[in-house]
Amino acid sequence: MKKLIAMSALGASLSICALAEQWTGVIMDQKCSSNKEMRTNASCAEACIKQGSPAVLVTDDGTIYAISNQKKVTSHAGQKVTVTGKLESGNTITVDNVK
Repeated sequence: MKKLIAMSALGASLSICALAEQWTGVIMDQKCSSNKEMRTNASCAEACIKQGSPAVLVTDDGTIYAISNQKKVTSHAGQKVTVTGKLESGNTITVDNVK
Protein backbone atom coordinates (compact mmCIF):
# COMPACT_ATOMS: atom_id res chain seq x y z
CA MET A 1 0.00 0.00 0.00
CA LYS A 2 2.85 2.39 0.86
CA LYS A 3 4.45 1.68 -2.53
CA LEU A 4 1.18 2.48 -4.29
CA ILE A 5 0.86 5.81 -2.47
CA ALA A 6 4.50 6.68 -3.17
CA MET A 7 4.16 5.82 -6.85
CA SER A 8 0.93 7.84 -7.12
CA ALA A 9 2.61 10.86 -5.54
CA LEU A 10 5.60 10.52 -7.88
CA GLY A 11 3.33 10.24 -10.89
CA ALA A 12 1.35 13.31 -9.85
CA SER A 13 4.50 15.39 -9.36
CA LEU A 14 5.85 14.33 -12.76
CA SER A 15 2.52 15.26 -14.37
CA ILE A 16 2.68 18.73 -12.85
CA CYS A 17 6.26 19.19 -14.08
CA ALA A 18 5.20 18.11 -17.55
CA LEU A 19 2.69 20.97 -17.68
CA ALA A 20 5.41 23.60 -17.24
CA GLU A 21 6.68 25.23 -20.41
CA GLN A 22 9.73 27.39 -21.17
CA TRP A 23 10.07 30.61 -23.11
CA THR A 24 13.21 32.63 -23.84
CA GLY A 25 13.17 36.33 -24.51
CA VAL A 26 13.74 39.79 -23.09
CA ILE A 27 11.82 41.22 -20.15
CA MET A 28 10.50 44.56 -21.42
CA ASP A 29 7.92 47.11 -20.44
CA GLN A 30 4.64 46.74 -22.28
CA LYS A 31 4.73 50.31 -23.57
CA CYS A 32 7.95 49.81 -25.58
CA SER A 33 7.70 46.08 -26.27
CA SER A 34 6.49 46.42 -29.86
CA ASN A 35 9.47 48.65 -30.80
CA LYS A 36 12.25 46.25 -31.87
CA GLU A 37 15.00 48.84 -31.31
CA MET A 38 14.02 49.22 -27.66
CA ARG A 39 14.50 45.52 -26.83
CA THR A 40 18.16 46.07 -25.96
CA ASN A 41 17.55 49.22 -23.91
CA ALA A 42 17.66 47.89 -20.34
CA SER A 43 17.61 51.32 -18.71
CA CYS A 44 14.41 52.26 -20.54
CA ALA A 45 12.75 48.97 -19.57
CA GLU A 46 13.73 49.44 -15.92
CA ALA A 47 12.49 53.04 -15.85
CA CYS A 48 9.18 52.32 -17.57
CA ILE A 49 8.44 49.33 -15.34
CA LYS A 50 9.20 51.44 -12.24
CA GLN A 51 6.76 54.04 -13.60
CA GLY A 52 4.01 51.42 -13.84
CA SER A 53 4.19 49.93 -17.33
CA PRO A 54 3.65 46.16 -16.92
CA ALA A 55 6.58 43.85 -17.59
CA VAL A 56 6.19 41.49 -20.55
CA LEU A 57 8.34 38.81 -22.17
CA VAL A 58 9.28 39.45 -25.81
CA THR A 59 10.61 36.39 -27.65
CA ASP A 60 13.08 36.49 -30.54
CA ASP A 61 10.24 36.04 -33.03
CA GLY A 62 8.49 39.11 -31.60
CA THR A 63 5.75 37.33 -29.65
CA ILE A 64 4.76 39.37 -26.60
CA TYR A 65 3.61 37.50 -23.49
CA ALA A 66 1.94 39.22 -20.55
CA ILE A 67 3.19 38.14 -17.12
CA SER A 68 0.55 37.47 -14.46
CA ASN A 69 2.94 37.55 -11.49
CA GLN A 70 5.00 40.68 -12.14
CA LYS A 71 7.19 40.43 -9.03
CA LYS A 72 8.89 37.34 -10.44
CA VAL A 73 10.32 39.22 -13.45
CA THR A 74 10.64 42.95 -12.72
CA SER A 75 14.19 42.61 -11.37
CA HIS A 76 15.17 41.19 -14.79
CA ALA A 77 14.03 44.21 -16.81
CA GLY A 78 16.01 44.55 -20.03
CA GLN A 79 17.63 41.13 -19.65
CA LYS A 80 17.38 38.06 -21.86
CA VAL A 81 15.95 35.29 -19.70
CA THR A 82 14.34 31.88 -19.86
CA VAL A 83 11.12 31.65 -17.90
CA THR A 84 9.43 28.45 -16.85
CA GLY A 85 5.73 28.49 -16.14
CA LYS A 86 2.26 27.91 -17.44
CA LEU A 87 0.54 29.58 -20.38
CA GLU A 88 -2.82 30.83 -19.19
CA SER A 89 -5.63 32.29 -21.28
CA GLY A 90 -4.45 34.24 -24.29
CA ASN A 91 -0.75 35.07 -24.16
CA THR A 92 -0.38 35.34 -20.39
CA ILE A 93 2.30 33.38 -18.55
CA THR A 94 2.25 32.54 -14.85
CA VAL A 95 5.96 32.35 -14.12
CA ASP A 96 7.39 29.69 -11.82
CA ASN A 97 11.09 30.35 -12.40
CA VAL A 98 13.37 32.85 -14.15
CA LYS A 99 16.91 32.05 -15.32
